[in-house]
Amino acid sequence: MNFRRLLLSSILALLSLSALAQEATIRKNLAGRVPQLQKIDEINKTPMPGLYEVRVNGNEIFYTDEEGNFIIQGQIFDLRQRRNLTAERLEKLNAIDFSALPLQDAVTIVHGNGKRQIAVFEDPNCGYCKRFERDLQAVKDITVHLFLLPILSADSMEKSKNIWCAKDQVKAWQDWMLRNQVPPAASCDTAALSRNLAVARKHKITGTPTLIFTDGSRVPGAVNAQELEKLLAESK
Repeated sequence: MNFRRLLLSSILALLSLSALAQEATIRKNLAGRVPQLQKIDEINKTPMPGLYEVRVNGNEIFYTDEEGNFIIQGQIFDLRQRRNLTAERLEKLNAIDFSALPLQDAVTIVHGNGKRQIAVFEDPNCGYCKRFERDLQAVKDITVHLFLLPILSADSMEKSKNIWCAKDQVKAWQDWMLRNQVPPAASCDTAALSRNLAVARKHKITGTPTLIFTDGSRVPGAVNAQELEKLLAESK
C-alpha cells in the first residue's frame, strides 16, 4: 500500500512539473512573439486536447496551442453536453462579490418586505433604465441598491448629483425615471458618484442598466418583471 501511495505521489509530482514546464513555454513564446501582449494572469488547460486558455487583464481570455504558436479568439462549445464553455468561464470571471459592494454609496429602495436584494447600476438619462424602473414596480418584496452611474453625458452627472443630494433620494429618482419630473438642483458631498464610477471601471461595467445578484452573477441590460423574478429565484 505504501509503495502504491509513493508511486502515485511520484506520478502526480511529475505531472505537476510537466504542467509548469508547459505553462512556462507558453508564457515565454507568447511574450517573445507578441511583445504588446498584456501581462498574462493565468494559463489553464482546456478540455480540448492541446488547447490552453490564456487570461489577461483580469477577465479577458483567448486560446493558444501548447507551444504558443497560435492565438485563437472565440468561444469553445462542448457539443456533447451542449455547453458554451467560454461563456461559463467568463460568467465566473465576471462574478462580483455582492457583500463587498459599497452599499453606503447606493440609493436604497425597498418594495414590500425587501427580503430579496439586487444591486443596479443606472444612468438617469438611460432609456433602458427607465423601462427597467417601470417594470420593477411590479416586483414585490425586494430591496434595490441603486448605484448612480453617470456615464452617458454631462447632464447625467448633473441629474445624478441632484438625485443623490435630494432630501428624499428615492422620490427624486422615481419622479424623474417614472414621471419625467426633473430633479431640482441640490448640493452636497457627491464623492459617492466618483466612487461608483471607480467600482464600475474595476468590474468593467460599461453599460446601464447592469444588474448584480446576491450570488455574484450579473445581467447587462433591462429585463422585465417576469425575467427578473426568474433571475432572483435562480440566484438564491
